[in-house]
Amino acid sequence: MQTRLALAYAAGVYAAGVFVLVCVAVPLAGVQSTKPKDHPSSGAITGTGNGISLPQLLTGSAVALVILIPVALALGWFVAGRFLHPLRAMTATAKIISAGDLHRRLDLGEPTDELTELGHTLDDLFARLQASFDAQRHFVANASHELRTPLAGLRTLLEVALADPDADTDTLRSACQEALALGGHQERLVKALLVLATSERGISRWDTLDLAHIVEGVLASRRGQATERGIDLAEHLTPAVTAGDPRLIESLVTNLIDNAIRHNHRDGHIEITTQTSGTQVTLTITNSGPAIPNDQVQRLFQPFQKLAPDRNGRRDGYGLGLAIVNAVTQAHHATLTTSARPEGGLSIAVRFA
Repeated sequence: MQTRLALAYAAGVYAAGVFVLVCVAVPLAGVQSTKPKDHPSSGAITGTGNGISLPQLLTGSAVALVILIPVALALGWFVAGRFLHPLRAMTATAKIISAGDLHRRLDLGEPTDELTELGHTLDDLFARLQASFDAQRHFVANASHELRTPLAGLRTLLEVALADPDADTDTLRSACQEALALGGHQERLVKALLVLATSERGISRWDTLDLAHIVEGVLASRRGQATERGIDLAEHLTPAVTAGDPRLIESLVTNLIDNAIRHNHRDGHIEITTQTSGTQVTLTITNSGPAIPNDQVQRLFQPFQKLAPDRNGRRDGYGLGLAIVNAVTQAHHATLTTSARPEGGLSIAVRFA
């Protein structure tokens, strides 16, 4: 590569040298030197003589062109080396990254040119690959950890039912119903894990959407559940247009509302607001519920983290809802703000730029 570039640069330098030489030599060939006649020391110029002879001009030009060849090659080799140096550094770093060090980056910095833009593009690619691999590892670790217990319980349930010589139809039917319940639990858990892994992987599409419209759709499917638990839903929705992945943002809204319903008091309340301020749109959900220590709030956004068996005494959650919210927020480069309310419950705001 450097040889080809050096020859190309040398050819350009040599062509430029030939052009300059021709531009200078052609006028010199017609120049006539002037000298005094009969009185060399006199300042009067009365006659003319021959200028630079053509053989001398051709000889000098030939020598200059011969000398220009190594000069052009050396200059071309130097320029090609300078040009390829950043590419070689990028290649070496990329090999290190591809070998497993996904946290490494090119970090070309300034000045901004085509190579720098290429480096930034590769850094973005490496960042997405790292996020994808991390999401895969997290998914495998979380799935293996959380599915081990229900699978063991399901196997024990079936083994006990089959080992009972006096088991009748009702006993076996009851065992099958419990097995179906455990299977449904595992199915919902796997679905939540897939959503979490997809969110951590990053965004593959950016569509224009209205956050208020998505909230209305989710609320329509959750009103019955809230009414059953005696929870009052208060909504203040104004158009809030932003860009993002509609499925992931719907998952974010769904998990926020489900979390607010699940971890709430009976006869509690939930207030949901969407608003636009300049170029930013904000979704805010405030709910009543048990008091939460301030130093424990951030822990709730990690997978499978709970303050207790469940903040309301039930075991119908997986500890993934707020982790999904956090992952979707980071994927959209949004800002997540959470605060524990003194009277109990949480106030969560997601701000999209």
